[in-house]
Amino acid sequence: MGLMKQRSTTPVSPGLATRSAIVAAAVLMAIASTPFMQPRAYADKYDDQINALQNEIDQYESQAGQLRTKIGTLQQEIAGIDKQKRIIQAQITLSETKYNQLQEQIKKTEKDIHDNRVALGNTIADLYVDNTISPLEMLASSKNIGDYVDKQTYRSSVQQQLSQTIDKIKELKADLEKKKEAVQRTLADQTNSRNALAAKENERNNILAETQGQEGAYKNLAADRESKKLQVQQQQQAAIEAAIAAAGGGGAVVLPGTSGGYPWNSSNCYVDSNAWSYGGVDGNGTDGLGYGCRQCVSYVAWRVYKETGYAPVNWGNAYDWPSSAVSAGYKVSPVPRAHSAGVITSGGSPGHIVWVESVNESAGTMIVSQYNYYNAGGPGWGNYSKMQVPIGTYQSYIYF
Repeated sequence: MGLMKQRSTTPVSPGLATRSAIVAAAVLMAIASTPFMQPRAYADKYDDQINALQNEIDQYESQAGQLRTKIGTLQQEIAGIDKQKRIIQAQITLSETKYNQLQEQIKKTEKDIHDNRVALGNTIADLYVDNTISPLEMLASSKNIGDYVDKQTYRSSVQQQLSQTIDKIKELKADLEKKKEAVQRTLADQTNSRNALAAKENERNNILAETQGQEGAYKNLAADRESKKLQVQQQQQAAIEAAIAAAGGGGAVVLPGTSGGYPWNSSNCYVDSNAWSYGGVDGNGTDGLGYGCRQCVSYVAWRVYKETGYAPVNWGNAYDWPSSAVSAGYKVSPVPRAHSAGVITSGGSPGHIVWVESVNESAGTMIVSQYNYYNAGGPGWGNYSKMQVPIGTYQSYIYF
């Protein structure tokens, strides 16, 4: 005898089986149609666009890598700035595409949550009516033991569907929150990239204005910038050392270690437009994230991507990172913790940033890794180093 016909023999809740079976089927259909089961159903066009844009960015960076390892002429520098502008514009377009994709995903996830809530409400209502029937009443209304077992099995099935639907709603809500966080970071990426694009345009215009297009004037400008860069490096190093000394705890101790695969070393870091970076390979190289090669920010940005999958593109100098992090939805705290970024803002821009490997509160020390600490890990600037420093060295910590 069919289940629906069996349920119709229960005098307390006529038609219950029919309604519950329909609701259960609806729940199953709603669950099966969620983005977790079919993630490509609405993302194909965006995924293809994202892949194409990323390939475009890679091609630009590859072309930039063909430039000379040190900018020596005005023509080369202007060409490098133009190349970097194209990279940043492609990054802006990429973030806009990701934003549109996330908005569509959010809309669909919200609909899935609504549909599951409707199904959940109907299932709860039917289950409540069904639960008013005691096992004894169910047995009395059954034609035989087999009929009773079928009814009990049906009740368990509805309860299981109820539990699954609740779990699915929780899963969808958690996914929705993640997508909303991703939207915030994508919007921050757009703002940062637009600011970087405007800065590149100003840099280009200023160079042309100061040199009037003359190579001799450019040589003088380049020499002046090198002198100013050295002053900034020395001032910032003094600020870092002062912060370590003020924190007490025996100062800094250089430890053995490797950079763990940091990709923009002297052999593969191209030079295109960042001649006013603070240190690095001849002070000129740029990485693929908008920072100078072998700089503190370049290393930490790469480390964040390695640890979390999110690349903080064009966040500015270390001094700018706390505000950039807040804009992207990350927490900034004065309390250190492992796998955060520690920032020294004393001494003004550009500041200094490190990756916090571990914290030993009882000893008052922590282990950090970094690039561009003077005479650590190698002579001069632009080298990787791992250090033990006092906990109070850095003013703020970005939690990733």
